[in-house]
Amino acid sequence: MKIAVAGGTGLTGRHVAESLTTAGHEPVLLARSQGVDLVTGAGLRAALAGADAVIDVANVTTSKRAVSERFFIAATSHLRDAAARAGVGHYVVLSIVGLDRVDLPYYAGKRRQEDLIAAGPVPWTVLRATQFHEFAAQVLARTRGPVALIPAMPSRPISVAEVADALVEAVVTGPVDGYATEIAGPEVLRLDDMARRVLRRRGERRWVLPVRLPGRVGRQLGAGGALPTGEFREGKRTFADYLETLGP
Repeated sequence: MKIAVAGGTGLTGRHVAESLTTAGHEPVLLARSQGVDLVTGAGLRAALAGADAVIDVANVTTSKRAVSERFFIAATSHLRDAAARAGVGHYVVLSIVGLDRVDLPYYAGKRRQEDLIAAGPVPWTVLRATQFHEFAAQVLARTRGPVALIPAMPSRPISVAEVADALVEAVVTGPVDGYATEIAGPEVLRLDDMARRVLRRRGERRWVLPVRLPGRVGRQLGAGGALPTGEFREGKRTFADYLETLGP
């Protein structure tokens, strides 16, 4: 199959493209570097010509609700409508476990994305995953100074490669017009502990201070809002496996 990958040059998109190629499919990368702008819709018509399906892992880095909503509304609307015009038969989108239980500003945009897909004309599947193994390092990168303030929240970190494989499997299985079984990592870990392990692996001397986010969001995350609550598909790769990839 010819499968378009929105956000195909990012972390998740690269793994999705690799998984598609390994499975014998033809990935088409939708990214600005490939002449496609999801926010404006530029380049989508040509890129989607002949595509059988779309896997949407496009993302925006923000902690502001307005920015998240603006991006996902524009990008998803353009991609969904262009996919419908091109006769694409399946729209698969990557989403987040706990999206409907945690009121993070970023999640507001992802909720709008899910709603747009569900209301659209293209048969669809949503796969919700927990945070990737890389999340702790990403949070550390946003902090400055010798002390890193890291949320003391429980998580089931998952391998991005395993999520990519699950997205490809969802495409092959076909649309369910609903939610696929959630995917999560094999162990429950606290984010601040994960950050300490990343720093030790890197040989960096920084203190990690666990903090609780204020208000309702802090209570939601502290109570396990980012964890699956029902049946889920369990990944096999552990956080220790991920740390080994970081080198000495």
